Amino acid sequence: MFNYTPYDESQCDFYEIAPVDELPNGERLFVELGDMPIAIFNIADDFYAIRDQCSHEDLEIGDGEVEGFELICPHHGAHFNLRTGEALTLPAVDDIPVYPVRIKDGMIELGVPRES
Repeated sequence: MFNYTPYDESQCDFYEIAPVDELPNGERLFVELGDMPIAIFNIADDFYAIRDQCSHEDLEIGDGEVEGFELICPHHGAHFNLRTGEALTLPAVDDIPVYPVRIKDGMIELGVPRES
């Protein structure tokens, strides 16, 4: 199972994050891969990962309210699409990176693009 991201899965390295049962529906999980803070969301048993950094002022965004597939920045109220990272409202004008998530052998795996 893959969700939309702008990355080609064959160009990503996947990392095991946690057993799928540790992230129930409606919950979120925070991880760091290298220097990248990432928030992973379970929405109706589909998984989405977004950089935990608002593009407006580089503040954490993962604790924001979720409405449908929109994540609302808890600091300034900007809305982002969890599936695409698209900035939907001001004050944010830049998108946030999203990452592919897959379930393999009962584990949540997060894809990170390989650097060229």
